[in-house]
Amino acid sequence: MYPKPFAAAALIASAALLSTPAYAQDSDDIAALRRDMETLRQDYQSRINDLEARLAAAEAEAAAAHAAADAAQASNASTADYPVQVAEQAPADVAPPAPVSANPNIYNPGISVALNGFYTAARNDTGEETIAGFALGDETGRPPRGFSAGETELAFAANIDPFLAGFVSFSLPNEGGAELEEAYIRTTALPAGFTLKAGRFLSGIGYLNERHAHDWSFSDAPLPYRAFLGNQLGDVGLQARWIAPTDQYLEFGAEALQGEGFPAAGSDNHGVGTYSLFARTGSDINLSSSYLASVSYLHSSAQDRDTNGDLFTGDTDLGILSLIYKWAPGGNPLVRNLTLVGEYFYGTDDGEFNGTPFRQSHDGWYAQGVYQFMPQWSVGLRYSALHSEDVNGALIGSVLDDAGHDPFDITALLEYDTSEFGRFRVQYARDESSADPNDVLTLQYTVIYGPHGAHRY
Repeated sequence: MYPKPFAAAALIASAALLSTPAYAQDSDDIAALRRDMETLRQDYQSRINDLEARLAAAEAEAAAAHAAADAAQASNASTADYPVQVAEQAPADVAPPAPVSANPNIYNPGISVALNGFYTAARNDTGEETIAGFALGDETGRPPRGFSAGETELAFAANIDPFLAGFVSFSLPNEGGAELEEAYIRTTALPAGFTLKAGRFLSGIGYLNERHAHDWSFSDAPLPYRAFLGNQLGDVGLQARWIAPTDQYLEFGAEALQGEGFPAAGSDNHGVGTYSLFARTGSDINLSSSYLASVSYLHSSAQDRDTNGDLFTGDTDLGILSLIYKWAPGGNPLVRNLTLVGEYFYGTDDGEFNGTPFRQSHDGWYAQGVYQFMPQWSVGLRYSALHSEDVNGALIGSVLDDAGHDPFDITALLEYDTSEFGRFRVQYARDESSADPNDVLTLQYTVIYGPHGAHRY
C-alpha cells in the first residue's frame, strides 16, 4: 500500500484523467472519487491544524517561563481606566503574574508630557475669581488674561515588578517651579478584582476628579468642582477598589486620605482627615450607545483652613450623583460621537467660620454635551449653577453670604483635533459666578507626546 501522500497524489492524477473524454468514467464513479479526494484533503488539513496548534501552545509555554508582567500596563498605570464600552471591562479574576524577565528595559518608565497653552481675553481680570456664597481653595481661577503656558504635565509610569506599578506626575504651572501632582504605587495582581493604590493621587469621587486637566472636555472645571473641591481633590492616602465579577459593570471604592486637600486642611484626626466612598455601574445600551452612573460621598475635617484670610474649623460632607451617556454610530467614534455628562452636588459645612459657629448647606449641578459632528471637529455646550443657604446674621457680608445671587455660567466651545494627541480649542464663557459678570474668551492648544495612558470612559 502506498503511503498516504502518494495515495493523495494518485487520487489527484486519477481525477485529472477522468476529466478528459478519453478516460471518461461513469458519473457515479467520478462523484465517489471526488468525495474521497475531499475526505482526504480534510484529513490532512485537520492534521496540519492540529500540529500548528500544538506548536503555538509549546511556544507560548516556553515564552511564559521568561516573560514579565504585561509591559502595556505601564502606560496605563495612572488608574484602572474605563474602556470606551463599559460592558467590556476586564474580568474580575486577574491572571497570576509572570516571572520576572531578564530583559533589562522591561521596567523602564514610560515618560509623557502634556502641554497646555492659553490665550485669554476677558472683560474683567481672571485668575482670582470669586464665587458668591463659597470660600474657595487656592486653584479655582481661570488662566490669567493674555498669553500663559497653563500647566504642563510631566508623567512617569512603569511596572515595578509583576505585582506593582508606579506612577508619578509633576505639574509645571505658568508661574514656574514644579508641583507634585500624583505619586503612587498600585497593585496589578490581586485576585478577585481587587486593586489597592497608595501615595498621592487624585480621588476617585465624581466623574471628572480623576481626569487630568488636559483630558477635560472644556478648558476649565465646571462651577461645582471649583466651588466644592477647589477644582479637584488630590491628597495622600490609601484607595481600595473592587470590580464585581458580573456582566453588568459594577465597581466599589473607598479612600482614607491625609486631610490636606481642599475642602480638608490641617491633617485633622491624627493625620487622616478625609474619607470617601464611591460606586459605579454601567453597560452598553445597544451597539451604538452606553452609559455610566455613579454615586460618591466625601467626609473631610478642617483645622484652621485658610481661604484668603478666612479661617474654617469643622466638618464638610459632600455627595455627588453622576450620569454619563455616550453614543457613536455602530460603536465607532472616529467619525461621529456624542458624550453627555450631568452631575449633582450637595454639601454641608458645620463648624466655626472666623470664630463664629455656623452650619450651611450648598448644592450645585452642571450638564454638558460634546458632539463630534465630523472627523476632527467637535462642538460643546455646558451650563453650571450653584446655590447656598442663607447665613446667620453674624456672617452677613462674608464670603459665605451670596447676597441673593445664585452663581451660574454658560460655556460653549469649538474644537479641532489634529489627532488624539493634538487639540486646538476656542471657548467662550458667560460667567455670572459673582455679582460682577464676566465674559471670557479662551484659545487653547493641548499636545501630548510620549507613551500616555488611555483616557477613562
